[in-house]
Amino acid sequence: MSAFALARIGVGEVADAVASVDPAWTVVAFALMAVSMAFRSEAWCAILGSALPHRSVRRADVARATLIGVFMSAILPGRVGEAARAIVVSRRLGRLSNCLPVVVGTLFSQTLLNVLGLFAVAAIALASTPALQAHAGALALVALVPAVLLVLVLLAPWLVERTSPRSPVLQRAASALAVRLSELRSGLRVFRRVSATSHALSAQLAAWALQLLSVYALLIAFRLDDQAGIAAAAAILTAVNVTGIVPVTPSNVGIFQATCVLVLAAWGIGADTALAYGILLQAIEVAVALALGLPALAGEHTSFRAIRRTAERVPG
Repeated sequence: MSAFALARIGVGEVADAVASVDPAWTVVAFALMAVSMAFRSEAWCAILGSALPHRSVRRADVARATLIGVFMSAILPGRVGEAARAIVVSRRLGRLSNCLPVVVGTLFSQTLLNVLGLFAVAAIALASTPALQAHAGALALVALVPAVLLVLVLLAPWLVERTSPRSPVLQRAASALAVRLSELRSGLRVFRRVSATSHALSAQLAAWALQLLSVYALLIAFRLDDQAGIAAAAAILTAVNVTGIVPVTPSNVGIFQATCVLVLAAWGIGADTALAYGILLQAIEVAVALALGLPALAGEHTSFRAIRRTAERVPG
């Protein structure tokens, strides 16, 4: 899709737009994006600590797993990165089979916090840009999916326990399923304590704020801040996250750039500059994933192939 857009718009125009950016502000955008990963890791650490109070959850392990997950999400399609970080942390906490269901539950807790962060960013864009208010229904749909999953996770153990299959084999299977669902639900324990919830939520919102500033810093690098301010940055961040919910390519390449072009058109920015912006913004995200993820993977003392093979066997 990016190649098609380049052919339509012209490689020369896009290349000129990229070449004109301010390097200093591009570095600022990179740094803000990198620091946001630390806050994302801190939020997950708070969630894990509540879900697994009797195990030693180390920040360094959680940070390494977070960076490995971001790295794998950047270079592989689908949700392999999420499964990968759950596997890395589970191995550090004990037996993989024992810890993984609870850790997967904590990922769901962090997803709920991410939805709140997404709505906060979207509110900035929608409040400042009436033209985008017609698309508020898309955000409601984004919130509906985790809400439905939350209800299922909370009610499933209760429903399974009250199901009485006649076959002994089915009874054992239902019992095992109920145990796993209860373990998955324990990943939501962070919401039982106000202090833990506020810790995780504040860290997650800080990560979103830094990402928003990173997107805005790149607008400054392109000298577009007079034409497209923080509301435009919020709209870009919202749109690329909504379209990236089901990534069909590594890092959603192509769709990411098309989204940037469509959003920035609302601020009267030409397709060549908007496409150049989308290419460079994604390049920064991938560069952060590589710069931080590769050392994290080396520190885990395992191979990329081994983590990927295990992650691809994790359901969902």
